[in-house]
Amino acid sequence: MITDLVQDIGGDKIHLTGMMNPGVDPHLYKAKPSDIHNLQRAQVIFYNGLFLEGKIGDVLEKLEGKGKAVYAVTATMPQARLLEPPEFAGNYDPHVWFDPTLWEYAIGVVVDGLSQADPSLAKKFAREGARVQKNYRAIHAWAIEAVSQIPPSARILVTSHDAFNYFGLAYGFQVVGVQGISTATEAGLADMVKMVDFIEEKGVRAIFVESTVAPAAIESISRDAGVKIGGELYSDAMGIPGTTETRHGDTYDLGTYEGMIKHNVYRIVDALK
Repeated sequence: MITDLVQDIGGDKIHLTGMMNPGVDPHLYKAKPSDIHNLQRAQVIFYNGLFLEGKIGDVLEKLEGKGKAVYAVTATMPQARLLEPPEFAGNYDPHVWFDPTLWEYAIGVVVDGLSQADPSLAKKFAREGARVQKNYRAIHAWAIEAVSQIPPSARILVTSHDAFNYFGLAYGFQVVGVQGISTATEAGLADMVKMVDFIEEKGVRAIFVESTVAPAAIESISRDAGVKIGGELYSDAMGIPGTTETRHGDTYDLGTYEGMIKHNVYRIVDALK
């Protein structure tokens, strides 16, 4: 998400390297020697924050302490809008990109960071930031219209881990993950049995696997509960840039923020409506 955002604003005026490839789980990612090299030579570094990059957080803090321009794109998000799950030990849920009206706060951080790195391009970055903000608001309005096809009683979203709480708040879903906020802790047998009981009790129409989480737990729950798998959702990573998908006559790039949102919303709506 961050790589797409920075590239969208910086365009051909920046040379951008994304650390994590599509399908990579940031909760479990460990920096490679090549990553450290790229971080040390970078002029500006953007990362999510809110402990999403748990395994490399210390590296980023050390670089910032040495005077490197390091920015958490979540830094200016209103704390009142951040979710603080009780099982997450007093920390905020980092999956903020699933609410476009919250993720748009990251735009200003990127614009400011790039502008400080090259003040001569500040006006251009500001214009691009305004364009991206307009696009985010448009995709949010589109998503509201799309999910309106699902009856409120059927808006129950069961996924591999608790990545979709901001999505649920934005679009009126009850969100239930087999695992917690982080994928570092695997789901146990008791968690899976509890989920099967929940699905049967609520009459859940479909459940979903995630692109960055092993599907075994969801597949087992699907069999035991007799509920279909509605498809694969992008959670902690987007698709491969340049890979397009067409659904309901709408074609989009899975490696973009807009494409990720559309892919997920179409899958959820088609499975639950």
